[in-house]
Amino acid sequence: MIKKDIVIIGGGAAGMAAAISAYDEHTDILIIEREGILGGILNQCIHNGFGLHMFKEELTGPEYANRFIDELKKLPIDIMLSTTVLDIRKDDLFHLTMTSEIHGYVQVDAKAVIISSGCYERTRGAIMLPGERPKGIMPAGSAQRYLNMEGYLVGKRIFILGSGDIGLIMARRMTLEGAKVLGVAEIMPYSNGLTRNVVQCLHDFDIPLYLSHTVTDIIGHDVLEKITIQQVDSQFNVIAGTEKTFEVDTLLLSIGLIPDIALFDGISMKKSPITKSAVVDQTLMTDIDGLFVCGNALHVHDLVDWVSEEGKKAGFYAKSFVHKTKKTTPFYQEVQRSPLIRYTVPQLIDYHQTEKLITLSFRVTQKMEKGIFKVMQNDQMIISKKASHIVPAEMETINFSLDDLKSKDPITLILEEIQ
Repeated sequence: MIKKDIVIIGGGAAGMAAAISAYDEHTDILIIEREGILGGILNQCIHNGFGLHMFKEELTGPEYANRFIDELKKLPIDIMLSTTVLDIRKDDLFHLTMTSEIHGYVQVDAKAVIISSGCYERTRGAIMLPGERPKGIMPAGSAQRYLNMEGYLVGKRIFILGSGDIGLIMARRMTLEGAKVLGVAEIMPYSNGLTRNVVQCLHDFDIPLYLSHTVTDIIGHDVLEKITIQQVDSQFNVIAGTEKTFEVDTLLLSIGLIPDIALFDGISMKKSPITKSAVVDQTLMTDIDGLFVCGNALHVHDLVDWVSEEGKKAGFYAKSFVHKTKKTTPFYQEVQRSPLIRYTVPQLIDYHQTEKLITLSFRVTQKMEKGIFKVMQNDQMIISKKASHIVPAEMETINFSLDDLKSKDPITLILEEIQ
């Protein structure tokens, strides 16, 4: 039996940042990573664009990961690689059951747990694509791993369904490797990737983006031969007569990411139907004392820099929880939101927290050229923030303090358009 103060599940950008933030000479920390190396998804992201906020320079994914790996090497933090958590239970302590290539069957007790296990891609079955089921259809992230880590080009004539960032980046990557990318179809009337990726990965390579389109037929008995896309209306109904057929050997799916916390259903944490992950307060703690969630395991981020920042926050608060001698009774209020705000993280505010500063991270439901975000309480504006080029794919934040609030009543986040 291993005993630790804090166990961190996942050694990617969030988990490594959490460990470094949580460390001091009085805190015993263990990172559990199912892969054989730290870094998570960063290891297969060989393009640059990482670290502009965190390190003030442009890095590739592996370079970004190595900044944290190098820092971890300086600290006496235990790391178990090639280890998978099978189960987690809670009474006074957390009890984790794991299996490891090196250590075999392992049990660990911990005072606090941080889940930073990342996310996974939605597959064909999630959207019920019509047509035949040939070889050649796969998630864009899988194709990225095959190409960047194993040197295997999955196809020569490519079409991409979904305009998530991985799909956009793979459109460019496949083109640079000599494949022909015939287009990207997106069922929404706007791209679901960062604007910079639309420009750098599609426009710069003359790759068409078919907005308000989806795949309506797949042809090929053993291997993929053709796909058909069609335009959809505002209710996502297919419009007759808009068919376009492409001869392809590969269809890559970039149709969304889902936080990877299904493994932890053994502990009954409250979840959000929108983020598909835990409901947390401003310390990133769930409704289970000592259980924290951060990074893409909490909600899917657009920049890895924000993943790391969230990991740092989770590590700080997990350490505070472990060493707190007097537990306070929380007083939670749910963060309300207007229809133009899709979700917020945190979803709850604990008014009894001693930490005053609160950062609301959130996404909107529609594009807007100019707008103003407002935190309201009892019809009074607490704080506001103007923004331009607001899009659903890009995460927004707004900061305020508990001291700014006039009472312990709920707050509401709203978005108003500026003409």
